[in-house]
Amino acid sequence: MAVCARLCGVGPARGCRRRGAAREQRRGGGGDSEPDTDTDPEEAGGGGGGGAAEDEEAAERIEGGRPAPHPAEGGPGGRAPLSLLELPPELLVQIFGSLPGTDLPSLARVCTTFRRILRTDTIWRRRCREEYGVCENLRKLEITGVSCRDVYAKLLHRYRHILGLWQPDIGPYGGLLNVVVDGLFIIGWMYLPPHDPHVDDPMRFKPLFRIHLMERKCATVECMYGHKGPHNGHIQIVKKDEFSTKCNQTDHHRMSGGRQEEFRTWLREEWGRTLEDIFHEHMQELILMKFIYTSQYDNCLTYRRIYLPPSSPDDLIKPGLFKGTYGSHGLEIVMLSFHGKKAKGTKITGDPNIPAGQQTVEIDLAHPLQLPDIENLRDFSELSRIVLEVQEQVRREEQEQEHRQEEEDRSQQAASQPAAKPLGGEGAEGEETAAGAEGTTQDKAPASQPFVLPMGVISRNEDYPRTCRICFYGTGLIAGHGFTSPERTPGVFVLFDDDRFGFIWLELKSFSLYSRIKVSFQNAEAPSREAFDEMLKNIQSLAT
Repeated sequence: MAVCARLCGVGPARGCRRRGAAREQRRGGGGDSEPDTDTDPEEAGGGGGGGAAEDEEAAERIEGGRPAPHPAEGGPGGRAPLSLLELPPELLVQIFGSLPGTDLPSLARVCTTFRRILRTDTIWRRRCREEYGVCENLRKLEITGVSCRDVYAKLLHRYRHILGLWQPDIGPYGGLLNVVVDGLFIIGWMYLPPHDPHVDDPMRFKPLFRIHLMERKCATVECMYGHKGPHNGHIQIVKKDEFSTKCNQTDHHRMSGGRQEEFRTWLREEWGRTLEDIFHEHMQELILMKFIYTSQYDNCLTYRRIYLPPSSPDDLIKPGLFKGTYGSHGLEIVMLSFHGKKAKGTKITGDPNIPAGQQTVEIDLAHPLQLPDIENLRDFSELSRIVLEVQEQVRREEQEQEHRQEEEDRSQQAASQPAAKPLGGEGAEGEETAAGAEGTTQDKAPASQPFVLPMGVISRNEDYPRTCRICFYGTGLIAGHGFTSPERTPGVFVLFDDDRFGFIWLELKSFSLYSRIKVSFQNAEAPSREAFDEMLKNIQSLAT
């Protein structure tokens, strides 16, 4: 800001020749050099010296592209301008409009000339479009008396921290909320998996809240839950990467038929069927339990930010969000991420057995599996034999790695650092050999090979692919109701194509099919790999 002040001839450098020259040229009109102290984008371009009629006339002249009379235009004697104030106002509008909106309040503090130019809606219309993707015809706002600066400062800038992906705190069930700028609204969309077991169907979504500018005073928050239309709500940013919503009119959530009608409506929306269509008694209990539990949160909800996993050219497939089948629990949302020689599937939505935030599957990319021919693959005992052999191999390798680490630690304590290097190199060589074996196996694996589920393995979706690219050894997390006695059990990760994979749970004799969520989420990229890993730890600790 000090640089801007010197350029335009104001500020503490009173002996500056530029300021003296500018003062001589503007003698008699020194009101334009008055500094301003407002810093909020809401105040940028507001207030300041000069009459309102004069300001409006200047703004209209700038909007219309007409040349503005300026005593220093072109500089005296045809010299190049030494001050920003010597530039034509329409050029300043172009310059200011290319700056981030958060920098404009600093410009407004420089002088009343800059402040008056920052009232030009062209600047704020460009910032709304480039920073938040608002492509509406913002000129229509003039009818309601709301300016583009109002939209930027009181709506977009004020609520910018809640844009992106969030996980609601609904006990073990979790969820996926995407907050986006939609026209002149900010809307929180809750994403729901398709109806069980149609894993390849597109995601469903419904609005939970919206924010918009009804009048010039401030933005309005409305709750969209229920079947009686928008009603009064409230949003509070609790802390960094966390906010909460509250409904102030929960009577709008109630239905005239009471809880029975609410349950039937919820069941049709959540499962696409009636209770009479569900014959499995355990599944009925799980559905009723979820309705009772989640309906407690229709008044107030807390959300925590989640990021999409970062990708690397070495990843097996592109990481991201997938929907998968989980038996009687229906379809759930899982985030697939890669971590060196491991891949992890983390639940974004969960159930009473394995809650949201827990790592549902882990894939060991260093141990690919060679499946038997199609006839032997139908034999569950044959597949179990192959997987258990790899499990034993993994266990031995882990023990050897621990032994090498202990030897290396003792060597480092007893001798110098060079004496410990051969052990470290030996371990690294082993890792390289494993990585080389993995790469060789992937190179030798055919583009596709026949695949069929072994006899006795249960699948919610019988329409799974009949060819696969490659399989890996992995483990899946199972637990009793209430996440009791959790344990990791062996299984098979099956990669079908770029958008689908599966997991065979040996102990449960069940199969989960996962399909990619093909939605382009905005403002969801992790700022760094470390930030993503920290996010995973946080949601897992909250689930535990």
